[in-house]
Amino acid sequence: MAQEVAEAERSNTYRGGEGTRRWRWQQTTWGEAGAEFLGTFVLIMFGDAVVATCVAGLSQSGRAGLAFGTSDWILISFGWGLAVTFGVYVAGGVSGAHLNPAVTLAQALRRGFPWKKVPTYVVAQVFGAFVAAAVVYFNYRFAIGSFEHVEKITRGSSDSVGTYSIFATFPAEYFTSWFGPFMDQVIGTALLVACIFAVIDEYNAPTKANMAPFIIGLIVVAIGISFGVNAGYAINPARDLGPRLFAWAQGWGKIAMPGDYGNVNTYFWIPIVGPLLGGAIGAYVYDLLIRGVLIARGVQPDPEMVEEAQTTIEEN
Repeated sequence: MAQEVAEAERSNTYRGGEGTRRWRWQQTTWGEAGAEFLGTFVLIMFGDAVVATCVAGLSQSGRAGLAFGTSDWILISFGWGLAVTFGVYVAGGVSGAHLNPAVTLAQALRRGFPWKKVPTYVVAQVFGAFVAAAVVYFNYRFAIGSFEHVEKITRGSSDSVGTYSIFATFPAEYFTSWFGPFMDQVIGTALLVACIFAVIDEYNAPTKANMAPFIIGLIVVAIGISFGVNAGYAINPARDLGPRLFAWAQGWGKIAMPGDYGNVNTYFWIPIVGPLLGGAIGAYVYDLLIRGVLIARGVQPDPEMVEEAQTTIEEN
């Protein structure tokens, strides 16, 4: 009998049970911030890396030609969708996997997420994106350098927008002012947040937790295919700002910060403010036209989702 107890204790230790060491910070908001950092890190690692593959990696490795075409855009769209999927799977059980300041703001505005946690989440998200961009650059620096050499690109010049785009977004050449790309970000992020709210809404036949990250990833794929070409569908201030700051530090200069592209200058604020506004709009519109209608009609929430939400609130 004693031997069986000892075996059970060892099993718990190996599997992360009662024998696992716990740190005090893991039981506070810092634990959630760590999850947001890692989830965003995973998101940007996969996302920026798929762009690096298409822009420089495939051509410089001899696995494809220099031309960037439609197939590359499809690859990027699905790559970012899978990046979001795995980021949400990584962080979802701890922090809810916002991974996006626009989502965090929307949760605070409409779902009771504590406002005092918003700054911590946002900083963790931006920092996770910055570190991920650094790792992607370290891994692809030879491919990027080779591409710049072959194409005679001077980093930081207007010709370097292509390699800069591995890390952050820029507006299409047909825009002549900030308004077009700004509205593009508002619309894209409103769609993102409204669809995320639909997926997780306990009143509206929610997707169960194990499939929700996959569906959210498909939302990002749909936005990339449908709304990506105008401004690169940042739809996430952390996704753009963190890697943009890293690109600035690595020599892309004013192309990264403040984001001067000739047709639109001082662009850096657009992928920040646009998604925050769009996320708020998407949250309010969804609640007005869908969630509010369901509640008014007396629809009962899914008990499993309610229990999960209550557990999360108690842990917070």
